Amino acid sequence: MSRFVPPAPLAHHSDAFGFTYPSEVNSLINGQSITGDAGTLKLLYPATEACIATVSAASASQVKTAADIAAETFTSRSWAGLPLEERQATFRAIADLIDKNADELAFLQTCETGIPYHQFRGMHVARAAQNFRFFSDAATTLSGETYTQTGRYLSLSIEEPIGVGAIIAPWNAPLALASMKIAACMITGNSCLVKPSEQTPYSLYRLAELMLEAGIPSGAIHVINGTGPVAGAAMVEHSKVGAVNFVGGTSTGRRIMQSASQGLKKLSLELGGKSANIISDTADIEAAIDGSLLGIFAGNGEQCLAGSRILVQRGVADAFIEAFIQRTQNMIVGDPFDPDVEIGPLAFRSHYDRVMGFIETVAEDGGELLCAGGHPSPDKGGLFTSPIVALTQSNLDRVCQEEIFGPFASLIVFDTLEDAIEIANDSEFGLVSYIWSQDIQTMMTTATRIQAGTVWVNTPMARDLRAPFGGYKNSGIGRDGLPGSIELFTEQKTVMIPTEKLVIPKLGAKP
Repeated sequence: MSRFVPPAPLAHHSDAFGFTYPSEVNSLINGQSITGDAGTLKLLYPATEACIATVSAASASQVKTAADIAAETFTSRSWAGLPLEERQATFRAIADLIDKNADELAFLQTCETGIPYHQFRGMHVARAAQNFRFFSDAATTLSGETYTQTGRYLSLSIEEPIGVGAIIAPWNAPLALASMKIAACMITGNSCLVKPSEQTPYSLYRLAELMLEAGIPSGAIHVINGTGPVAGAAMVEHSKVGAVNFVGGTSTGRRIMQSASQGLKKLSLELGGKSANIISDTADIEAAIDGSLLGIFAGNGEQCLAGSRILVQRGVADAFIEAFIQRTQNMIVGDPFDPDVEIGPLAFRSHYDRVMGFIETVAEDGGELLCAGGHPSPDKGGLFTSPIVALTQSNLDRVCQEEIFGPFASLIVFDTLEDAIEIANDSEFGLVSYIWSQDIQTMMTTATRIQAGTVWVNTPMARDLRAPFGGYKNSGIGRDGLPGSIELFTEQKTVMIPTEKLVIPKLGAKP
């Protein structure tokens, strides 16, 4: 069983950090805090399940108001009409404000998710600032194309902002992921509607406040708190929303795709994953253990790109599994504000119950629990579990096929590289994959034959914002990264100009 650090009341951490967590959260529409018309939601701190805030849910009519203002702002060109260098300067100011307020932004995210504070502070907040800097810099590289092949025309291909983009953000990494979408949407001049998850209303509201402080027009950025079936649906269905970006579960993504299709909206979906993490017998085992632990347990395991299926070649299986289990059992679970804690509480009760429900399926499918999970100290309360590791008999087991989205690793022993590739591809998902090997042929064979949008070689996780990121199969459609993100939020226009006076047929000119 993992070492457990009991959680202190959130008020204790608030006093220690000197930050407050709002007891009421509204929507931010046109620069104003607006109370929702669609009831209230309770925000619970996952470490104690104490109610820390009431979230007022926006109605469909309030979403319409925000979307109309966003469209009017776009038409007024108060943001879209600024010279690029002024938009870039505003983005750099946003990034600087994120850096300046990094402690608070990390604090708010831990309050709402239970993911350890040091992970948000060390990675996610820095990534959010980098997102704005990246798209600010990348905007100078955007250009159209010119075609002269016809000999009679100069054909210009140009990209124009789509007008209003809608972003529906996930709860597991609200700031890092949503900021990338917001930056991609707005650098070309679009207005933006953002709906945080019901579980994470704090951090994106605060980000929008910082964006306004940096100089974004109040009508260009709106944060809509509320439920998916009401606020989210209204955003997707609004006639003035031209593109929708969603990160979340596959079933929700299907509903959004169906709804968006009615308005023929541009769409990008980053959905679920059940990623294969392949440990070959040519791997640097120590590095593979380090990377595999990070790949499944970072962020409490609540990541769509988690390496949740760990495929180990038989020749190194005993050594790898023994060391992996020992390290897993040494992990520290508990208070997400404790600097030593590696796994905090899961985000909310229904999710916790679902993750725990997979434990009993392991024996039912003939597998073996090597780390049994469960609350390390049930009398202390909170949504905690020690990390869970199952040695499975078949890739068809439920824990190998279904996205669990928690600190739950499934081990599969394989014999040949062909077996590993077949197992990795035997999934409805295809977001990312990992391969650990010191053999170049193994690396290349795996990388080219795995059905996944990203293959990480000898690294747990890395992102290059210039490169496409997205999934195969039920892991989504569309790509983030510089080309895909800009394409989503722009329309291509062709302008054809004759290079010489044309002789145009004179229809109806005969007497």
